[in-house]
Amino acid sequence: METEKQQACPERSRRVPELRFNEFNGDWSESRLNDVAEFKKGKGISKADISEDGVLECIRYGELYTTYTELIQEIVSKTNLPAKDLILSEFNDVIIPASGESNIDIATASCVLKSGVAYSGDLNVIRSKMDGIFLSFYLNNKRKFDIARLAQGVSVVHLYSSQLKTLKLNFPSLPEQQKIASFLSAVDEKIQQLTTKKNLLEQYKKGVMQQLFSQQLRFTPNLDDVEDLLSQGIVVDLAANYPDWEEKRLNEFCTFFSGGTPSSTNKDYYTGTIPFIGSGNIYDSEVFSFISEEALNSSSAKLVERGDLLYALYGANSGESAISNLEGAINQAILCIRTKESIEYLNYILVLNKDKIVSKYLQGGQGNLSAQIIRKLKYKFPCLEEQQKIATYLSSIDTKIEAINNQITQTQTFKKGLLQQLFV
Repeated sequence: METEKQQACPERSRRVPELRFNEFNGDWSESRLNDVAEFKKGKGISKADISEDGVLECIRYGELYTTYTELIQEIVSKTNLPAKDLILSEFNDVIIPASGESNIDIATASCVLKSGVAYSGDLNVIRSKMDGIFLSFYLNNKRKFDIARLAQGVSVVHLYSSQLKTLKLNFPSLPEQQKIASFLSAVDEKIQQLTTKKNLLEQYKKGVMQQLFSQQLRFTPNLDDVEDLLSQGIVVDLAANYPDWEEKRLNEFCTFFSGGTPSSTNKDYYTGTIPFIGSGNIYDSEVFSFISEEALNSSSAKLVERGDLLYALYGANSGESAISNLEGAINQAILCIRTKESIEYLNYILVLNKDKIVSKYLQGGQGNLSAQIIRKLKYKFPCLEEQQKIATYLSSIDTKIEAINNQITQTQTFKKGLLQQLFV
């Protein structure tokens, strides 16, 4: 990602950022928000007023928490309420919720880059000659906790324009605001592009999995595969595909065991070096809970190996599975599955069928899965060679998704560093 050359300020005064574009210098101005902006409040537009075939775009305050970021360019909701009865946006407006569940949540600013959009009630509208994108980034980061302290309430938190007016700001000239806004917008656009790319790959993987496991899409054996199959006494049609798939219960070719939890009253049990894996850790490469050898021997906790298949029986992620990245002990919330078949293939089957399993056996999210339930699950399985080809192909997609995810994380970390240094 290309950036403008920036410089650190060696002798930083109170109103000079740590990181700055070379063409700008001097202290930033200081003012209260009331001195540089006027305030309005949204009006009406309940959930019942939202219509897919509405003619007027609108923003509801809850969408600032669930849908929008610092920049609002595409509007998701519409209404048929008459525009004359509503408060409409002007390009560059900054909006902040007037009510929310917590002080920190309510400190959420977004810049609206579109005119004529209707604002619902419970939206504070800040209209100024400052760059709105700069202001939204600034309020969301450098002044987030200051805004949170202004909010009042317990079960429902409120934030009024009279409170926002008192907020102290430090800001540069408009050209510098625009430069900062443009740079941060470019970083956000990069994150969005990567996120879109990741989502498309995930959708592609989901479609491919459905085709592979329904046998709409099949791999064909190469010569080496054919020789291996023939050596095993398996009849192969050299002009067609691998042998027909066989329907099996998992207990026909898998072994299963769960663990347990050492007594919490014995503190010495939790001072050892054996990683203690809970259902929330099945994807992790490290854990922060450890038990001793004595704890392992004195409880029903069981050891698993790296490469075992871990299945969450209960907890927040019931029905999820992953191949273990750790050697450690498991508790009773995890079922360890071992098989002579492709462990990767089996994991993909369980991932694909997770929602069906949870829907069938955890009615309304209540109850737990059990080893007995998982043992009796029945699916169609190809021969080992085809299992491995399917797993290898899906794994290659996972590798690409993980690489993009790492890029997203790195870019988000880069952005976080910028936000800490570009503002005063």
